[in-house]
Amino acid sequence: MVLSDGDVTLRPIKLRDQKAWREVNRRNRDWLRPWEATVPPPAPWGPVVQRPTYRQMVRHLRAEANAGRMLPFVIEYQGRLVGQLTVAGITWGSMCAGHIGYWVDREVAGRGVMPTAVALAVDHCFGKVGLHRIEVCIRPENIPSRRVVEKLGLREEGLRPRYLHIDGAWRDHLVYAVTVEEVPEGLLRRWHRARRSSSPPPSPSSPSSPSSPK
Repeated sequence: MVLSDGDVTLRPIKLRDQKAWREVNRRNRDWLRPWEATVPPPAPWGPVVQRPTYRQMVRHLRAEANAGRMLPFVIEYQGRLVGQLTVAGITWGSMCAGHIGYWVDREVAGRGVMPTAVALAVDHCFGKVGLHRIEVCIRPENIPSRRVVEKLGLREEGLRPRYLHIDGAWRDHLVYAVTVEEVPEGLLRRWHRARRSSSPPPSPSSPSSPSSPK
């Protein structure tokens, strides 16, 4: 599935994206590190978990997608790979929900790329996929990433203490959410309307949590 709006495109991540993905990730290393998911020290009785290689990551994402638990995308802007967005933790049954994590190249931050990408993903989840609720979890300190979901009008639901292991420690996260009933016209239309009604100065968009492994 390829989702597009103007210069922004979401498409499935591929093994052949490795060179472009690594180049963007390398250039943004210092900027992404404070918001990136890390692996906590193993418990004495638990397995030792290591960060996967790019190929291992893509194969895992594909397997999860085939099982209906994940939607892994790369973000393109004007035909160039500039980031990644993943709908993960997809749960069916009485919940029908998932959560979104993302990161984007600092060079294109502030151009509306990330809000557009999130809106495209949410509309796809609510429309074609049939989910009812989407969450985005963000560290309270990550003001640029919070602006992304606030521009889209997602609801802030509260704080999850020590929710995810980020940048070497267990970090608190704010939960933002939207349900299908809140955007009957679609989140992308809401974003377009908000963008037309106000033109705030551009601000960089940091990744939400969790972001993708190196």
